Amino acid sequence: MKKLLFVFFLFCSSLSFSQITGKVTDTNGETLPYVNIYIENSFKGTTSNQEGNYELEYQKKGETTLVFQFLGYKTLKKQISIEEFPYTLNVSLQEESTSLDEVVVNSNENPANRVIRKAIEFRKRNKLKIEKYTADFYSRGLWKIEDAPEKILGAEVGDLGGSLDSTRSGIVYLSETISEIKYRAPDDFYEKITASKVSGNDNGFSINSARDAYFSFYDNTIEINAKVVSPIADYAFNYYDYKLEGIFYDENGKLINKIKVIPKREKDRVFSGLIYIVEDDWEIFGVDLTTTGSAIQVAPIEKITFQQNFTYSTKDELWVKLSQKVDFSWKIFGIKGSGRFTAVYSDYDFNPDFTEDSFSQEILSFAENANKKDSLYWQNIRPIPLTSEEINDYVKKDSLQEIRSSKKYKDSVDHKRNRFGVDDILFGYHWADSYHGLSFDISAPVMGVQYNTVQGWNLTLDTYFRKEQEENEKYWELFSSMNYGLADDRYRMTGGFRKKFNNNSRPYFTIEGGIEAKQINDTEPIRPIVNSVATLFFDKNYLKLYDRTFVEASYSEELFNGFRLYTSASFERRNPLFNDAEIIEDEEAFTSNNPLEPRNFSSAPFQEHNIAKLSVTGRINFDQKYYNYPDGKYNVSNSDYPTLYASYEKGFASTIEEYNFDHVTLTAIQDLDLQNKGNFSYMLKGGAFFNAEEMAFVDYKHFNGNLTHVKLSDQIYQFNLLPYYSASTNEEYGELHVEHNFQGWILGKIPFINKLNFNMVAGVNALWTTGNKPYSEYSVGMSNIGFGKFRFLRIDYVRAYQGTWQDDGVMFGISIGL
Repeated sequence: MKKLLFVFFLFCSSLSFSQITGKVTDTNGETLPYVNIYIENSFKGTTSNQEGNYELEYQKKGETTLVFQFLGYKTLKKQISIEEFPYTLNVSLQEESTSLDEVVVNSNENPANRVIRKAIEFRKRNKLKIEKYTADFYSRGLWKIEDAPEKILGAEVGDLGGSLDSTRSGIVYLSETISEIKYRAPDDFYEKITASKVSGNDNGFSINSARDAYFSFYDNTIEINAKVVSPIADYAFNYYDYKLEGIFYDENGKLINKIKVIPKREKDRVFSGLIYIVEDDWEIFGVDLTTTGSAIQVAPIEKITFQQNFTYSTKDELWVKLSQKVDFSWKIFGIKGSGRFTAVYSDYDFNPDFTEDSFSQEILSFAENANKKDSLYWQNIRPIPLTSEEINDYVKKDSLQEIRSSKKYKDSVDHKRNRFGVDDILFGYHWADSYHGLSFDISAPVMGVQYNTVQGWNLTLDTYFRKEQEENEKYWELFSSMNYGLADDRYRMTGGFRKKFNNNSRPYFTIEGGIEAKQINDTEPIRPIVNSVATLFFDKNYLKLYDRTFVEASYSEELFNGFRLYTSASFERRNPLFNDAEIIEDEEAFTSNNPLEPRNFSSAPFQEHNIAKLSVTGRINFDQKYYNYPDGKYNVSNSDYPTLYASYEKGFASTIEEYNFDHVTLTAIQDLDLQNKGNFSYMLKGGAFFNAEEMAFVDYKHFNGNLTHVKLSDQIYQFNLLPYYSASTNEEYGELHVEHNFQGWILGKIPFINKLNFNMVAGVNALWTTGNKPYSEYSVGMSNIGFGKFRFLRIDYVRAYQGTWQDDGVMFGISIGL
């Protein structure tokens, strides 16, 4: 049956609904993939596939001219006379012969530099030439894996949903998108996806979109995890050398400069390859540029290659992108893979009649039943024919989908995966009933073993039970956390219920309660594992705990685009806790569990009491855009503006009246892209208490200090050397955290050092509290430290100042991303 389906699919493919078909080869008979083919003086066209085959939908009989364009080859114009359809035209392209004979060589300047200087001079003007347009967009995405192992770190890899064959290789992702796009300078953009297809998932929606496929080398930098410098950026000569490989003339008689792009330093955020610049217009004719995983600091990536082809519209007097191909390869844990995203732009209209309502905050939406188009529809509209490998993948996975979605198959897979193994003690246990959307998880017992001076050795086990609804977008879950301390011989447990109602405004309702030993600072800046090591090996008990019996309900929802509301209400009973006397044999080494009196082991930071609390927080993302997928709304924040948080917290109905309080805060957070100079991030926060002169120490504003010299997170909202609880306040306060990651702007220019591919990072943390001198910290360090594919370490040198210079030290931590 499978073979019959495959033959039928091939038969349908050969009966192309596109009216002009053929194959493109070079003069040696080798196929040429991704050649642009279009009707002369129009934007109606297509691209050949990996096998050199092409299909062009065209219905007008008579004479017409086809243009075949491919970087590195002479553009071919073929005048044809069509009497009946389908019409077959196979062509052969000749390699472009470049010449330096007409280049006037000035002994004082590299001729390539002259061209690049002009391209840089006219960069902004050329980018702004296109003021508005509409167009059709097609994209195909494909990921492949080669020689995947059976297991990684003891965990079975499986066949990845039927993607891997007996050689442990195959296509793991194949998708296509057809959409209509419109643009208005400088930033208005909208895309409506009319058809979407994912191999093996008839309810799936392709991740390929025109916005995500937008890469303009007219910008100073191109965002590929890092900001990679364009060969025609304003400061490009700081990063590149250039060589004029030769010149040639296009079909319109325009002189094209073929220029080799050579990085000055290979570890910089740079490309290498070729860029083609049009003489006099100083616009891009095409690019064939490659960057590496080292350059973008994504170690598993081997390389990423961009190929873009442009054509000239005599009617609009514009150079317009026709196609784009992005190839990438990667390798990690012994697995190799590659992928490709291909995009084709057609039917441009540079004079659309836009109105004020043509654009909104919505930048992407799907037409009704966009993922329900049949194979005949795709065969009729797909501009790039499928390769035999892609056809086989669709046939195989579509036939497997029905089997794999059946209850019998899912039950059999679950039965195998649900077996308990020894490794579950280390990694935790997962049980699932996939057909009904049920799952149960229990944390790893080994990882839950901790130590502190209140409970001694203690064990924590976390459990989750979840019911998925409607393709994993809605769910409800039950959760619990169980803890037992040997020293205080106390069993504590918390649990609750959480429900997500939809995937648009994303409302979450949670109710929970129980008894727990909780950190006095409720942001929990001290990781239990870090404190365990500090206590056992260095006699430092940084963790300060109290006993909390509580019930709490919370609700959050995006009330309108860009504004999300968080609310919570709780009732708590609080009891102070004390160090276990048998653990604290040497009181000189340890401190008490009371941060206010570290040498008084019988003192408590607050009196036993009950209190009710209400909290309301609003978050504002200014000018927030969003993708409107059928399965939910996905927000795109605007980094041009800070994200603002405004909060009000009230403590009331306390059994000790003086413990009632009011607390307001305002926070601004922003990440700023400084292009080739790196990324600048800051957090500014201020707050004040009212009616809180004698409030409980638990409800003070506590700042995230650190005395361990270890940071297990690269977030900037933490002090490095500030002692825990030393600046806690119930009055006015303000804090500032600033960090700049130079991302190679400095270290990348230093010989030998740049080979290491480290990032220089500098930061400032500052704190103002009523009645105290301002406190500040200054740090400089390096991130992206490691070897080979594993680069996640960071080291910082920090020095503190408060009236005079205070402590200094080295921080060791983890850095994830840039």
